[in-house]
Amino acid sequence: MRDQAMQIQKVLQAEEVTVEKNGVNVVITGDQKIKELRSNGRLDNDIKEAVNEAVKKSQEVAAKKLSQMGGGLGGLLGGS
Repeated sequence: MRDQAMQIQKVLQAEEVTVEKNGVNVVITGDQKIKELRSNGRLDNDIKEAVNEAVKKSQEVAAKKLSQMGGGLGGLLGGS
């Protein structure tokens, strides 16, 4: 199961979604890491890094809550 999860992680890392709105262009990978952030044509690595850190921390909080509720995703999916 761990190998399968790692394979899914690799697939998600390879996927990219691009959104352009109001002069802002964001490229994000399938595993929710911002790869590029441009505002009015300029790269903004400070905002990119801050958002990536915020996403990571929110994922850690969610994982902790799920594990407290019965074993994380394995518990939700009927596994052990």
